[in-house]
Amino acid sequence: MTPVHIRLRDALQPWRSASGWCVALSGGLDSTVLLHLLASLAQREALPPLSAIHIHHGLQAAADAWPAHCRELCADLSVPLQIEYVQVASGASLERAAREARYAAFAARLGIGELLLIAQHRDDQAETLLFRLLRGAGVQGLSAMPMSRALGGGQLVRPLLNCSRDELLAYACEHKLAWIEDPSNADERFSRNYLRRQVLPVLLSRWPQAATNMARSAAHLSESAQLLDELAQQDIAAARVSAEFAWLRLPNLALPTLRSLSEPRQRNALRYWLRPLTAMPDSEHWAGWQALRDAAPDAAPVWKLAAGELRRSDERLWWLAGDWLRSPVPVNVTVQDNQQLVLPANGSVRIDGQLPAGNWQLGYRQPGDQILLPGRGNRDLKRLFNELRVPAFVRDRLPLLRLDNQVVAIANLPGMQGAADGSWQLHWQPPTNDQGLS
Repeated sequence: MTPVHIRLRDALQPWRSASGWCVALSGGLDSTVLLHLLASLAQREALPPLSAIHIHHGLQAAADAWPAHCRELCADLSVPLQIEYVQVASGASLERAAREARYAAFAARLGIGELLLIAQHRDDQAETLLFRLLRGAGVQGLSAMPMSRALGGGQLVRPLLNCSRDELLAYACEHKLAWIEDPSNADERFSRNYLRRQVLPVLLSRWPQAATNMARSAAHLSESAQLLDELAQQDIAAARVSAEFAWLRLPNLALPTLRSLSEPRQRNALRYWLRPLTAMPDSEHWAGWQALRDAAPDAAPVWKLAAGELRRSDERLWWLAGDWLRSPVPVNVTVQDNQQLVLPANGSVRIDGQLPAGNWQLGYRQPGDQILLPGRGNRDLKRLFNELRVPAFVRDRLPLLRLDNQVVAIANLPGMQGAADGSWQLHWQPPTNDQGLS
């Protein structure tokens, strides 16, 4: 067994009980060697079921021949192959669009507990570190490519990160493997190709251990990033004190808790909290956070980010996205008992119970609206919302029920959402934050 076999087997040891191992097979040198290594290992010892997937982007004429090459390779190794044809969205970055289409196909393919095995190696890790360093990445970015991460119903794993490209090339030559040379890999208009072909060879000629050392630095930075995440988890947990209006189902944090932290720690906590929700600005573009944090108590500041916005209300931060960024369409409809209505860009509302006879209409608040509360008379809605500390961004969305043009119920607000005897209630299901993220 070769040293590459041994390192590969050791790298995959934590996932020996996976429901399947699927190789991302481009047909190039790296993925061809990975598939051959695994197929030879499978002849020696029991492994999870092995398969391969090839993604056809259709971006160049030469790529039309690649599926046939992959079929032949997999047939020789007795490995099942799945070929997926994807559409690449047009945009400024063809590289990024192709990557997003590819990983979306991978995620859709992976079943529960399956592994997607990517053939990226130590030289790729060094290239990624250098590329991100030139872009001014922080600790999280400079930790480069992790050994594993969640993807779809399973895990993405890079088991060759401890192997060099030269080792893979030597293995391929020794076993007389054939592979595809992607013409686009020679196009130095792409930044990564330029680094790979022009920059890294110069570094390696002067410092032969440069790739190994950069990969080691990436591992150190990955450890530092993990520590920063653990610190952020503690800070976010402290800021997630119980809040009113839990029925909004919106991510929110207590601003005073965040304010008590140092500025670097504030940014670290917010990056961690918002990472699953939106792309974050670089360290030089956080003025929006400072304005949000330091605004006067009666202000309604907003920090707009790539996939949504942070709003502040009553010393809490609220994350809004999806329909929350769209103004609800005005409604004024007659309602009936036990009826559920979909509200355009504002979730849905239902009436539980039996309404007394009368002219019942559903709508939103209007200037000067008052609510008739049993035993308390008419109350001005604006003043009432202030007293109850209803978040400002919610007030024009709260469904109201009117009887003969008099507001008699406000959805979801205790003591105001229906009849005093509980015979009927107005319930609002707010919109969600759901939307596609790149």
